[in-house]
Amino acid sequence: MRPGQQEVREATDCVRDRLCRVAEIGVILGSGLGAFADRLQDAASLPYSEIPHFPASSVPGHAGRLVSGSLHGKRLIVQQGRAHLYEGVGFERILLPLSVMRELGIHTLIVTNAGGGVNPTFRPGDLMLITDHINMMGANPLIGPNDALVRQGPLVRQGMRFPDMSGAYDLDLRTLALDAAAETGIELKQGVYLAVTGPSYETPAEVRAFRTLGADAVGMSTVPEVIYSKSLGLRVLGLSVIANQAVGLAAKPLTHDDVTRTVSEQSDRIAALLAAVIKKL
Repeated sequence: MRPGQQEVREATDCVRDRLCRVAEIGVILGSGLGAFADRLQDAASLPYSEIPHFPASSVPGHAGRLVSGSLHGKRLIVQQGRAHLYEGVGFERILLPLSVMRELGIHTLIVTNAGGGVNPTFRPGDLMLITDHINMMGANPLIGPNDALVRQGPLVRQGMRFPDMSGAYDLDLRTLALDAAAETGIELKQGVYLAVTGPSYETPAEVRAFRTLGADAVGMSTVPEVIYSKSLGLRVLGLSVIANQAVGLAAKPLTHDDVTRTVSEQSDRIAALLAAVIKKL
């Protein structure tokens, strides 16, 4: 279900009063990737706990702050950590920060995550440009009431009921990201991201099934934000850090500590890539 308009209004008013009034680009930072926010100039932050109706992330590696600042002359608003369905919160809370970003004026969203490598050629530490996704969460964030208007008065309303998902991950942005990666000497894989609810990791049989479906990586986030972004008319770029080989491919049992450690080791690389991409926008 989409965020309620009263909640969006109250959260947006708080962010405008205490953090920033406008932004051009939104960034969602996944597990262990919060260091990118340190690159922002004139940065200011606001804990989620101080913003009305915002979800508090309970997952290690998610700072739980909204950060504003500039980079290469662009105004950014950054989610330093996110909430997940497996934390027991609904879509309306997960997507509320994105509604606020849209109210601040963003036209582009860059979303990042940590994923497990389903493609057997992927190795922990690889960076993957998301070309498409498969929604295996069993739900869609657009289910529920809809007034069919992207904008009505001062607030973004529910957005499109039936957004076209054939170009969910903008082709021009993907080309730009590949160019930025080449210029910075960063190898960037490409692949399809499959989303599940979690929080348990996948069984070997599930991983084999996902590979058959055409997935290259699997994770527990991102797809709800992308679907909602498309309904709001935003351009989207997605990036995954391959934190581990998925179950059945890895030589040892998976732990969240191992995932967070691997992603943290790649935080400088993905921060450099994000900065290079933003410079080109």
